[in-house]
Amino acid sequence: MILFDIEDLRFSRKRHYFASRKHQKTAKQMKRNEQILTKAEFQIMNIIWNREQSVCAWDILEECEEPKPAYTTVATFLKILTEKGYLAYHKEKGQGKTHRFKAVVTRAEYTRRTMQDVKKNFFGGSLRSMFSYFVREENLSEEDIMELLNMAKEGEV
Repeated sequence: MILFDIEDLRFSRKRHYFASRKHQKTAKQMKRNEQILTKAEFQIMNIIWNREQSVCAWDILEECEEPKPAYTTVATFLKILTEKGYLAYHKEKGQGKTHRFKAVVTRAEYTRRTMQDVKKNFFGGSLRSMFSYFVREENLSEEDIMELLNMAKEGEV
């Protein structure tokens, strides 16, 4: 289910406006912001990742549940995702002005980057702290903990 929040769109437009002003942010700050996806951007990326082929705005709208966002809203998010470096597009011959979008960043790569940010920002870069937090907060059973330990051992070999 895709729900687009108008505040999400306003924030994305505002962030894009300020990111385009060179004196507002350094290149390093802009790169950091490019890694962050809003909820609506993430929903669109999920559709694209699930399709595993190039899509147009109409394809994304087909996946949306009622009430569907406006075509222009989806097109705006596709443009923002392209500018952030998550998507690339091309035009197919005989398709008029229709742009087809394909993910440049895979779901696995985005997940890896996001989890690295979580580890760095919330746990001081410590995997041990992050792991112990999830063990405590998720109320894992002894069996679950043993399974995780076995998985960690297999990853070391």
